[in-house]
Amino acid sequence: MPIAGSSNGIVGRVGWLNGLPGVLLLGVALLLGAPAGAEDFPLRDKYASVGVPPVETEELAASLDAMAVVDARSRYEFETLHVRDAVSIPLASRDFDESVLALAEESGQPLVFYCNGVTCAVSYKAALKAKEAGVKDARVYDAGVFAWAQAHPEHTVLLGEPLQSVDRLIANEEFERRLLGEDAFYARIEASADPIIVDIRSKDQRQGVSLFQMRDRHVPLTNDNRELGGLVEVAMSENRPMFFVDATGKQVRWLQYYLEGQGVPEYWFLEGGASKIYESMGIQ
Repeated sequence: MPIAGSSNGIVGRVGWLNGLPGVLLLGVALLLGAPAGAEDFPLRDKYASVGVPPVETEELAASLDAMAVVDARSRYEFETLHVRDAVSIPLASRDFDESVLALAEESGQPLVFYCNGVTCAVSYKAALKAKEAGVKDARVYDAGVFAWAQAHPEHTVLLGEPLQSVDRLIANEEFERRLLGEDAFYARIEASADPIIVDIRSKDQRQGVSLFQMRDRHVPLTNDNRELGGLVEVAMSENRPMFFVDATGKQVRWLQYYLEGQGVPEYWFLEGGASKIYESMGIQ
């Protein structure tokens, strides 16, 4: 089966996060053995002068026992897909400084931070924050988790199980099929008899503001999906469509694994998340 985003079968099933075209270009380079050019890593020039060297995919693969790999994304993202044996230390966590210092001391190894892809700056920000906290050797695997999954599925964990094959990853086309622009999203909600609208933003992101005239349920993503699972059961038993909005259209990519795993037949994501709605309202 092709990897996500391919029209010719060479690249297909892994593009996923922020900056998909760059991820796909990198995937081609990895799969076909072609060297990746600077244009594939748009953040490298920006961070070139801050003393955080990048680590290439095969360099990391050959040095897994000599480097401590850190997943700087949210815990939910980590639990969905991560590099095997990586340690989850979200950049946004309150104890980030203490955790990275403890890991550096305990492992005695360089810390290598990663996030979702070549345009995701979380890994660079995490490495810089680690250096400011006192970590002497902080590096970045800026190709991201999907490029890693393409190249080394045997060293990747999906939903708690070894990935083994990239065919288990959701195709980019399947994600895009569930995306609706703002007008289409609202129109489909209004055309539905009894929709279930779920705002998965965090409490801080939502700030008490409902974008759907209090018709939505606020259910932030958590690792156990317990509250969300109740709504999914209702939706499936009563044949009701589900509509999801996040902050910027990124979290829903990870949520889709859960929805597909539960067999939810009708669900839709707001393209660009709440930020698109605010943008159309002239709110920055």
